[in-house]
Parts: sequence; structure tokens; C-alpha cells
Amino acid sequence: MVPSADHELGPQNLGAPSQTLRRERRDRSPEHAEPSRFIPHVQGLRAIAVLFVVLYHFWPGRLSGGYVGVDIFFVISGFLITGHLMRELEATGGVRLAQFWARRARRLLPASLLVLLFCAIVVASPYLFPLSALPNEVREIIASTFYVENWYLAFSSTDYLALSGEPTTVQHYWSLSLEEQFYVLWPLIMLLAAWIGVTFFRGARRRAVITTLGVVTLASFVFCVIFTMTNPAPAYFVTFTRMWQFGVGALIALVPMLRIRNAIGSFVLGWAGIVALLYAAFRFDGQTPYPGYMALVPTLGAAAVIAASNTARWWYPTRILSIRPAQFVGDISYSLYLWHWPLIVIAPSVPFWGLTIYHRVALLALCFVLAWLTKKFVEDPARAWKVLTTRPPRVTLWASLVAMVLVGATAAGAWAINAPAYREGVAAIEQLRSDPPECFGAASVLDPACSDVDFGDQVLPAPGFAAADMPSDQQCFVQLNDSRAVTCEFGSDAEDAPRVALIGDSHAFQLLSTFQRIADENGWHLTTLFKGACPWSTTPLSTPGAFGAACADWRENAVEVLDSGDFDVVFTAGLSTTPFSSSGYDSRHDAAVAGYREAWSGMLHRGIPVVTVVDNPVWENDPNKCLRTQGVGNCDGPRDELLTDQDPLKDAAEGTAGVTLLDFTDVFCDHTTCFPVVGGANVYRDEDHLTVSFLDSLASQYTAALRDAIAAGVPGVPRS
Repeated sequence: MVPSADHELGPQNLGAPSQTLRRERRDRSPEHAEPSRFIPHVQGLRAIAVLFVVLYHFWPGRLSGGYVGVDIFFVISGFLITGHLMRELEATGGVRLAQFWARRARRLLPASLLVLLFCAIVVASPYLFPLSALPNEVREIIASTFYVENWYLAFSSTDYLALSGEPTTVQHYWSLSLEEQFYVLWPLIMLLAAWIGVTFFRGARRRAVITTLGVVTLASFVFCVIFTMTNPAPAYFVTFTRMWQFGVGALIALVPMLRIRNAIGSFVLGWAGIVALLYAAFRFDGQTPYPGYMALVPTLGAAAVIAASNTARWWYPTRILSIRPAQFVGDISYSLYLWHWPLIVIAPSVPFWGLTIYHRVALLALCFVLAWLTKKFVEDPARAWKVLTTRPPRVTLWASLVAMVLVGATAAGAWAINAPAYREGVAAIEQLRSDPPECFGAASVLDPACSDVDFGDQVLPAPGFAAADMPSDQQCFVQLNDSRAVTCEFGSDAEDAPRVALIGDSHAFQLLSTFQRIADENGWHLTTLFKGACPWSTTPLSTPGAFGAACADWRENAVEVLDSGDFDVVFTAGLSTTPFSSSGYDSRHDAAVAGYREAWSGMLHRGIPVVTVVDNPVWENDPNKCLRTQGVGNCDGPRDELLTDQDPLKDAAEGTAGVTLLDFTDVFCDHTTCFPVVGGANVYRDEDHLTVSFLDSLASQYTAALRDAIAAGVPGVPRS
């Protein structure tokens, strides 16, 4: 049990209070004894923060930097919590930690656990959620329940700002986990600082706290900048890279001179903060190195709005943020944040629900309704529930732990119920790969003998399990800031075996299982080199920071492997929409074409041919979301929207001697329409990656192209 503030020993007893205090009833928390000051414009700032995040998730292309809303929340939390803790410190000489944590639990856990329970129930239903996603969903629900989701995502190298992939229903709990960790660590840091001030600096409690928090803030910021440069994906989630944002809010609360009450100064500062926030929301995107030093923009913007304290005129931002609609959104901001993301993830799987603008607006309205209901009937009643507020804090804390265990058990139960079906799905994919139906997949288009075969509504693998139909050798695929040229070897080890190299980004990696089979069946030796989002080219990416540098380093390392190997042919593939730099050319496209040709030239000059393939269509949303709820014919997409106008890899290959270009566009699409299912085969495992089962149906075409390239070599260039 944590000692109370009047304990004789330890940091809880930090000197006598400066004035005679009225003894409060033991059932009243420090919040009642020393109420927090309600600041309307800060509540309005909450509204801006949550709207940024929600609109970013609903329309990421329209508000590309809306993720900075969480940064605003961190600054607000640092400001409010630090102010409250400091008032209690100065009034009582300590902080009743158990009371503080119990109050936080009553404020945050009921709504949070309600949404987590909802997610656990939903993912247990294979009719509403893809079965292939169940293991990761269960793990993340449990991590979110115990407020370690941010660390789970950091250790799993999740990229929050990635343009593709399938996040879970609870991925947004990373910020809530980080806030809870702040609530645990921050009062301990303040208590220690205050104790040092009282013990060693003649009672300079406040000065010691300010100095300590200033040092923590600066150290966290430096760590944030360095870690973002070296390892940006986990840096987004790690507690210590974000602590400085809480610290900025804390310093505003503790240093009166930082709060501007002058009319002109407040007006300028407030609007400057608003402009900074809008700039970040509309100009930042997934390519912005974040958090790092760029996080200063929304952090200082939020701090400026908080610090602008004058409300003299209606056109001041502090007054505008205090209007009733802004206050309402601020009031429901917590529940709105909780509800919006699971609904976005789940909605496409609901029968007869689409992704049109009307569906999105209706879903957004539903989010507001659920948030209001949760605030009125869950948040507010739980915070004042006498069963907990009139008893010692440990009752609240134990009750919270029991509730968390029950939610975690529900998630585990979802796995237990569906585990047999999950294992059957895995076995079904293995069976499909080993013994596909006649005329399956691409054969239905390419083989004249299959022209009359009708697969009806057959979809294999099932839409709920397509995401699992991917290469299993993940150790061969490096990502993020890893620049190692990791090679994997497959197939024949005979000295005279033809040697094939497969190199490129994730669109090359998706071919791995198919090429393993080709190598095994033909007695070839296969060497692979893959890096996510980094095609084999010499043109730099437009992505700034550590990732762009890692891609360049990986390419150099990969070239060393290729130069040292005795290969007979090199196969490469790449995403057509890769963000290349213009690199001194008239356009990014021209630069990308030149970069591919330059990369290939090293092989071609040695007489080693190159084989490549036109990129497959890229969908805005995973077609499986549609296939789970609608008929196959209702999930087609327009060709002119799914295919890029200019594929630089295609243009680089055309007219280049020694380069063979494969084009399967007519397998994916007809003249007007692209199809998610071809010859009974489920083509896609997500928005832009193909299932292994479908790629296997193209194996004969890949084999023929490689064999012909090996036989032909490079015209006019002998093998060296």
C-alpha cells in the first residue's frame, strides 16, 4: 500500500504545508479538496485534437497530418495533470498516489474497457471479421487492456504511418497506453523532485520540480530526435520519445510567465498556435519523419493555444474555442476517440455497408452518438459511483484489475472458440497450394482450354483468410531502417545449377513462395534480396530521414551481393507508386525510369539478363472486405482508377536490351474493369499484395520467361 501524504518517511512527506489546512473527509479525493481549474479554451483544444485524429482516419487523403491530434492531447494532459499535482503538493506537502491513480482509473477505464469488450466480441465472429486477423487482434486487445499497446507495437516494429497493411481494431490504444504510463511515472518524478527540493535546497519545492521536469523534457526531446532518425517506427510509440510533449504542457502549468495575459500577445500567440496546428494537420503526411523534431510544430502550437490566456474579445481563439459546439466535442472527445477507430475497421465487413461518402458520413455520425451515450451513461456515472468513491482507493484499483482481467479473458475466449477454424483455414491454404483446381487462377485467362470453365462464386482462399496466404519466410524480408542485405538461399545446391536472383521490395517478396517452387521443380538455385518499400533502383526515395538513408545503404549492400555472385538471371519487381525523388530530372517518373535502368546496367554489362514484371493493380481498400459481405460481381473496380498511368518499371524495361518484360495486366483486368477474383482464385491478400495461391497460377509464365532469358543472355554481351 502506498503511504499517505502525512506519512513520516519518504517522499510523500515533503515539509509542512504553508498554511493551516482544513481536514477533509477520508472518502474525498484531493480533487475535491483542491479542484482543478476548468479552462474552456483548453476543452475546445481537445475538440481540435480529436477532430484531427477522427477526420484523418476517415479521410487520410484530405487531412494527411491529422495524426498530430494525439500530440495535442499529450500537451493538454501534461498541463492539466501537472497543475493538479502541483497544487496538491503545495497544499499538503505530498500526493496521495493511491487516490490519484484510483481517480484516473474511474475516469478512464470504464469507457476504455467497454470498447475493448466490444472489440473482443466482434473479432470472435468470423462473419464480421477476417479469421486470419484473429491472433493479432487478440494479442493487441490484451495489450491494450493492460495499457502496454504502445510497447507491443514498438517491439513488433509496426509502422503507424504506413500506407498499407491491416491495423487491428485497437491499434489506437497506443496513445491511451502511453498516457496511462504518464499517469504512473509523472507523480513519482514530481514527488522525488519535491523531496530533493525540501531536503537539499531549503524547501525550494516548486523550483526543484520545475528544474527536474525541464531536464526530463529536454532529455526526452533529444532522445526523440535521435531515435526517430535511427528507428522511426518504434520511436512513434515509445514512452520516452513522447514524454517531452507532456513536459511542455507541464512547464506552462508551472511557470506563470509562460501564460500570456496581455491582450495583443494572447491574440497573436493563440492564432499562431492555431495556424501551426492547421499547418501540421494539412501538410504533414506518412513521409514526414515523425515524431522527431517535426513534432515541435503541433506540440508548440498546442502549447501556444493553452498559454494564450486572454479572452477579452470574441475573435480571440480562446473565446472561439469556448463556444458551446467546441465544448460539446471536447466533452465527448475521449469516448469519440475510443469508438471511431474500431467502427472504421469493422464497418466494411458489415453486410450491405459500403465505403461511399454517404456511408462514411453516416458512420461518423454514429461515432458521435456512441460517444455521447458513453459519456452520459458510462463515463460520468462511473466517475461518481459511490460504491467506489466512498471506499479506500484500493477498492477502485482492485476492481479495475478484475475488470481488466475479465476483458482480457473475453479476448482469450474469442481465440479459444475460433482456434479450430483458424487452423482449418491454414490447412486449406496449404491444400490449395499443393493441389489447385484445374484452370484455377490465371490459367482461366491464359490457357485457351480453360475458356469455358465457370467457377461461379467460388473464392479460394476464402475472403476471411486471404491475408494469411503470403510467404512464410519473413526472415528474408528486411524493413524500416534495416539496411542489411539479407540473402536467403533456396533450391538446388548443385554446382552447375542455374542461379536465379530475386530482388526488390514487397512486390518482389510476394513472389518468394512461387519462386521457391519454381527453383525446386527446375533444379535451379534461388538467391533473394528484399527490403520493404525499397525497389532495386539508383534513384533516391523522396522519403526524408533515416528510412531514405537505409534504403540507399541497402541498395549499395545488395549490389555488392549481386556483383560477387555468379548469377544466370536476375528477376525484380516493384510497387509502381513508390515515392521516388525527381533527382535532377524533369519529373519523378523520368528519374525513376533512369534509376531502374542504371541499377540493371551493372548486371547487363556482365551479360546477365534481367526479367521484370508490370506492377499489379492497387486498390484503395482491401477487396476482401467487400468479398466477405457481397457477391463476387459486386466487388470489381474500374481499371483507370486501379492501374497507374505510368509504371516507371515498365517504361524502363521497354526498349532495353537484355531485359524481359512480363505484363499480366489482362489477367487482372479487361478493358474497363479489374477483378478481385480470377478463375476462382482470390487475387489479393490486401490492397496491393497478391496471394501466393494466385501467384502460383502464374508459375509457368515466370518459369518460361526465366528459362528463355537464361538461354538468350544479353545480346552482344558475353557472360563475364
